[in-house]
Amino acid sequence: MTKLSINQWAKEDRPREKLAASGAEALSNAELLAILIGSGSMKESAVELMKRILSECNNNLNTLGKMSLHELMQYNGIGEAKAITILAACELGKRRQREQAEERPDLGTATRMYNYLHTHMQDLDVEEAWLLLMNQNFRLIKSLRLSHGGITETAVDVRLIIKEAVLCNATILALAHNHPSGSIRPSADDNRLTERVKKACEVMRIRFADHIIVTDGQYYSYHEQGKI
Repeated sequence: MTKLSINQWAKEDRPREKLAASGAEALSNAELLAILIGSGSMKESAVELMKRILSECNNNLNTLGKMSLHELMQYNGIGEAKAITILAACELGKRRQREQAEERPDLGTATRMYNYLHTHMQDLDVEEAWLLLMNQNFRLIKSLRLSHGGITETAVDVRLIIKEAVLCNATILALAHNHPSGSIRPSADDNRLTERVKKACEVMRIRFADHIIVTDGQYYSYHEQGKI
């Protein structure tokens, strides 16, 4: 029987494609390591090679991480570069365990949103629009600049806002922009954009928490003014 290389496997079984489709947690340790080394040898695929190495480590990643470069390079298909890659990955895993998870900012109020955005906007001499994507506890997932140099219905793409929210699994979003003039009074364009985002969020069942107008020292909140 002819041996199949990884490239000949069904797409859903290839490690890289499997990770892209199902997430890293769906892959075995051998498959994750196979992605790192890229290829095996003439006799076995990268996955089979890593399965064999792990088997001789009692399938324990800690044991694998204690191997030396010389020990890893005794396996056919593992050269110095691949051995270094494996040990670097094991070291990163150990360092990650020692670090605390980064705490996401709590943006549960307009004041907190303003304080977070003010550092980005306080010195701008043109208008910028920003998107804040949050989880159900108002913890920030991602902040994204949407436009630079003006904020109108055409400058800010509502489709992009919704796309980013869906891709980030955000359940709450907020919109913000600055007024370099220092006035916090909303314009007609501001109101129209707010309404469009509100309607799009209603369709997608995403909570539209607020639209904040940022100036250097004060802000306007559509939510606090009862307009969202």
